[in-house]
Amino acid sequence: MTTTAASPEVGQQEAPPARSRRGAGLLRHVNLPGIGFLALLVVLWELAVRGGLLDFQFLPAPSEVLDGAQSLVEGGELWSAVLHTALVAVGGWILASTLGAVLGIALGLSPALWRWTASSIELLRSFPSITFVPLAVLLLGFSYKMELVVVIYASQWPVLVNTMDGVRGVSPGLRDVTRTLGMGRLRSLRTVILPAAASKMLVGLRLGLNLSLILAVAAEIVGNPEGLGYGLVFEQQALQPGRMFAYFIVIGLLGMLLNALFQLAVRRLMPGVIAATDRKG
Repeated sequence: MTTTAASPEVGQQEAPPARSRRGAGLLRHVNLPGIGFLALLVVLWELAVRGGLLDFQFLPAPSEVLDGAQSLVEGGELWSAVLHTALVAVGGWILASTLGAVLGIALGLSPALWRWTASSIELLRSFPSITFVPLAVLLLGFSYKMELVVVIYASQWPVLVNTMDGVRGVSPGLRDVTRTLGMGRLRSLRTVILPAAASKMLVGLRLGLNLSLILAVAAEIVGNPEGLGYGLVFEQQALQPGRMFAYFIVIGLLGMLLNALFQLAVRRLMPGVIAATDRKG
């Protein structure tokens, strides 16, 4: 007696391999039209410079920028500059986020504390952050510490303000639930208030990350002889436009990378907050 393998039902298809599903998922997050349009702009830039339509003395073609980037990579200057700026920006952002979140929670929970400190906070955060750079250079000199202090000072404000607004915005109904259940302050903060304020806190964290990179580069441009900002100014003064534009583009790419890593971390660690935000939008 022979047996035959059961044939699959009509219309039933095998599930695609896990690797294929992962690849399709990654592709779904890639903005292919945007990348194509950017490539078109680069081609037009190259043609315009080569054809004389853009006649600026120190405007290089993309091919010249690529040559400049290659020379920086081969010489080792680019990687050390990227590492320095990234460490300052991310390290300063972590410290600023911790400080801003703690102060924001305290101010959000205590109306009395806010009344005492509101005028000082509003005055300090009303100054454009870039104006703090010369003051930090005067006090701390050209140093890593100066750059870090500038980043922390600038990046804490969006975290502080958004955290405070998020904590204040927790509905009275949720607060009543914590009192009804007899939760202590620490437990209600951890299980109710912070999750409810998380979406606004994430906005502050993302803004603080962007500011940290901006102020790190600004501090390097003004005084600290290290990092991408210093390399940008050095090549500009050396009349090396190809290498200068390479630094400029790398700064933008670093900002995109940090933002993408932040979004990826939030989606992996806090999927519930992202889902709730998407539903509100």
